[in-house]
Amino acid sequence: MTYLTVEESGKFRSGDEGVFDEKGNCIHVCPPSGQVDVLMHQLFDWMKKNKNKVHPLILSSVFHYEFVFIHPFSDGNGRTVRLWQNVVLSDWEEIFEYLPIESQIKKYQENYYKAISNCNKSGSSTEFIEFMLKMIDETLLELLSSTSVQSNHISSYVNRLLNVMEPDVAMTTTELMEKLGMKSRVSFRKNYLNPALENGLVKMTHSDKLTSKNQMYYKV
Repeated sequence: MTYLTVEESGKFRSGDEGVFDEKGNCIHVCPPSGQVDVLMHQLFDWMKKNKNKVHPLILSSVFHYEFVFIHPFSDGNGRTVRLWQNVVLSDWEEIFEYLPIESQIKKYQENYYKAISNCNKSGSSTEFIEFMLKMIDETLLELLSSTSVQSNHISSYVNRLLNVMEPDVAMTTTELMEKLGMKSRVSFRKNYLNPALENGLVKMTHSDKLTSKNQMYYKV
């Protein structure tokens, strides 16, 4: 992630580092560079041992905090650990692969650094875990809200189309129009089929051949 952007890209830092908030204040003096390799191995060993014991939401948040605490690279630590947290969560639930949790954190950047600072002082990652759970919760709520708006936006036309289809049962355009009692192919595509395809609610059997005579459609 830091290729061609930092001198020590792809390897642990060789010098001492600190974590600074958005105002430039040092909120954490990182462990000496000589300890990074051992600390990172310990962190990943802990992850492996607790993967099936600790809930992924908690596990990924603890990992996030500890990674920031160790600060293994000279630059790009924030980007890297946020990606790693998404990887851990995505391994649990696929939807997290598409959730913009990083964007949510940026909205509360000051609170993010404050939580890290407070945890460093207390010696406990509890406050940071609570902060991350709140960010994840808010991201999910925003997704549900936008999905609800989008669902209303696609109108009753798409809902009618979905109602005459069965999951994974492919049908031709003619068959679908007959079930809907429609005669206008143009109207069918404009108001029913295209919006369903665009929203990922309906898939094509020949996605690589859009104009195939054997093209059929099925509900996801």
